[in-house]
This record gives sequence, structure tokens and C-alpha cells, in this order.
Amino acid sequence: MSRADFEVLVSEALDQVPPELAALIDNVAVFVEDDAPVSDSHLLGIYEGIPLTERGNYYGGVLPDRITIYRNPTLEICATVQDVVDEVNITVVHEIAHHFGIDDARLHDLGYG
Repeated sequence: MSRADFEVLVSEALDQVPPELAALIDNVAVFVEDDAPVSDSHLLGIYEGIPLTERGNYYGGVLPDRITIYRNPTLEICATVQDVVDEVNITVVHEIAHHFGIDDARLHDLGYG
């Protein structure tokens, strides 16, 4: 799958976030990169930033949090285009949940681990 096609899937996954939740996402940029860091080459996505639950009165004037979805590791674990669609949707929800302060253990319990 081309990078452009993968980026469309990420965009579509973001569009599926319920409007009431999307309205609460604050100061976040979403990126697609081909490869995960060498130190964790099987990583499908990552959230880097300060979750909403940890932001205090001091929060302001900072660069946006960053969600990165990794194309090649996702493609490596998927056998079909539908598998890629499903995995991208799960990964996008997973990383957005980190923005809301939900940890990996809870996400696993919810089926997004």
C-alpha cells in the first residue's frame, strides 16, 4: 500500500472519531511515518505529549502533542487491505486515548491494546 493510500486511511480513521470526542482533542498533530524507531521497530503508533489529564494551569504556549502512525510495521502484520483498515482504526483510537490519559492496561481491557 502506498504512503498516500495509507495517509487516507489515517485521515478516515480520524474522521470516524465521534464529534463530541474530537471536539475535546486539544493541541495535537497527527503524522504518518514509514518506519518506527529502530529501538522499537514493531511499534504501530505513538503518542508524544502531555495528556489532557496531566495539563495544569501552567499549560500553554507549547508545541502540539504528536501522534505518529507507522506505515511499514502496520503493513507487515496485515494480510489484506481490510486488515490494514482495521489496524489503522485501532491504532488511531489507541493513540488518541493516550491523549485523554488512558493507559495501555485499560486500552488492552477495552480491546485496543
